[in-house]
Amino acid sequence: MEEEKQEQEAPKETPKKEDADVEQYKAMAIVGYILPVLFFIPLLSEAKNSPFAKFHANQQLNLLLFWLVGGIAVMISSFILAITIILIPLAVLLWFAFKISIVVLIILGIINAGKGEMKKLPIIGEFELIK
Repeated sequence: MEEEKQEQEAPKETPKKEDADVEQYKAMAIVGYILPVLFFIPLLSEAKNSPFAKFHANQQLNLLLFWLVGGIAVMISSFILAITIILIPLAVLLWFAFKISIVVLIILGIINAGKGEMKKLPIIGEFELIK
């Protein structure tokens, strides 16, 4: 009970510089996940000095590269599987799984950016291509 009273009585913290940075570039980060091709925009604007904007630009670049390289790999694999008529359903399932993974990564990126968090995307987020 006493802890709750202390929490209620404690003054609200003033916004930090990091909070202002996040609020200023949050929309840019969200749009970058919707259209990963636009990952470079924060790097060409005043956002290039923002750790939040640079972090999400890097995650968007990772997403874009996964989309491109993974798409090519899935296309080649599907072509090989489709040679045998019996394996065509497996090729379709492979395409479906790849597209679902892209959508899930986009949604996770949008959620993280919307919350103002700098969480890496699963699997592909570990690569730091933009420093």
